Amino acid sequence: MPASLILTHLLLALVLVALSAGVVRAMIRWPILDVPNARSAHTVVTPRGGGLGPVVAFIFGMLALYQSADVARIAELPFLGVILAAVAIAAVGLLDDIRNLSAGLRLLCQFGAAMVAVLTGLVLERLSLPGIGTVELGFLGVLLTLFWIMGCTNAVNFMDGLDGLVAGTLVIACAALGVIALSLGGGFIYAASLFLTAGFLGFLPFNLHRARIFMGDVGSQFAGFMLAILAVAAAGFEDSQVSFLIVPLLIFGLLFDAGFTLLRRALMGERLGAAHRTHLYQMAQRAGVPVRGVAALHWAFTLFHAGLAVWFLNVPAEMKPLVGLPALAVQLAWAGYVMLRMRRAGLGFS
Repeated sequence: MPASLILTHLLLALVLVALSAGVVRAMIRWPILDVPNARSAHTVVTPRGGGLGPVVAFIFGMLALYQSADVARIAELPFLGVILAAVAIAAVGLLDDIRNLSAGLRLLCQFGAAMVAVLTGLVLERLSLPGIGTVELGFLGVLLTLFWIMGCTNAVNFMDGLDGLVAGTLVIACAALGVIALSLGGGFIYAASLFLTAGFLGFLPFNLHRARIFMGDVGSQFAGFMLAILAVAAAGFEDSQVSFLIVPLLIFGLLFDAGFTLLRRALMGERLGAAHRTHLYQMAQRAGVPVRGVAALHWAFTLFHAGLAVWFLNVPAEMKPLVGLPALAVQLAWAGYVMLRMRRAGLGFS
């Protein structure tokens, strides 16, 4: 891509940072209030819905590039469909921030958005596995794609419970994904990642501890859905489609905590739909790790994962899934540290 065009995109990104920040400021003045309860990490009434800023920035960015279809690939049916589905997810999230929709309705909307992606052709068709080689997934690919999109959407949403943690993670992960996509010629992924980075960069200063506003479902569900879609789109970087793993690797810290917590609660017989504050990041904060420290650690995890993603690009296809092992080792060490802090503080998972 010509350097002049990249410079133009970066200037557009700066505009989108300002646009996102402006929308966030407006949402602070027109607050949708998050009242603290026994499950909250915050102690004072705080506005939410600030994630509308990144959503607006993303939409504006895509509209601005509409005439550059050869770069953004926005004119292709799958990407038009998923952009509209992502906007729908954001709209449902904003409504949820205002009215607290039922979990069943949220899941139904997420499933509908995921089906839009699948029906427009964004489906995992094959994966390359260590010691096995490339495996054709067939209909299993459709199920895995649906599971991934809904799982990622909810994982990012679940993790948005501590000032700056998810927003900072998203800025780093999306920036890294944009650089990777640019190097591999993935126009749509590059553009979408750039606009997501700009949007969340405009939001982040307002969300740092002590947060002036929370992201809300409008931002977290939108971000989770878009990252899930970009992962499936990134599968096209290689014939084996193992490059799908780039996005899960970048946000592995979020996915591990959400998966660990879900598995632990299932094994303990807890009602999975019930509200709780027993994620690892929440337990770390309750056990005495400062909020800024927990957020900064997750940012550091993401920077480490970005380095692993660069390594991922340079190993044989069959070995690429093994690049995630160092990330898993770090997360297991983090879980062990949190549980040690819990034990010293006399805390249990309750």
